[in-house]
Amino acid sequence: MTNDVSIGADRGPMSPCISVCALDDEGYCSGCLRTRQEIAGWLQMSPSQQRALISELVGRRRTRRGGIG
Repeated sequence: MTNDVSIGADRGPMSPCISVCALDDEGYCSGCLRTRQEIAGWLQMSPSQQRALISELVGRRRTRRGGIG
């Protein structure tokens, strides 16, 4: 099984939602680390915008873990 979130150039990646939905004090979902606006706008984003957001989420995750992972 691959861990690649992309499906193809013409289709967007799967949503980063992991069904752990609760916004923290900073406004980020505790599960996927998206903001309320990013969650609400996911389906309106182009595939390239979705991929860019997923890349940004990797950085957010690293920052929250103190640079680990």
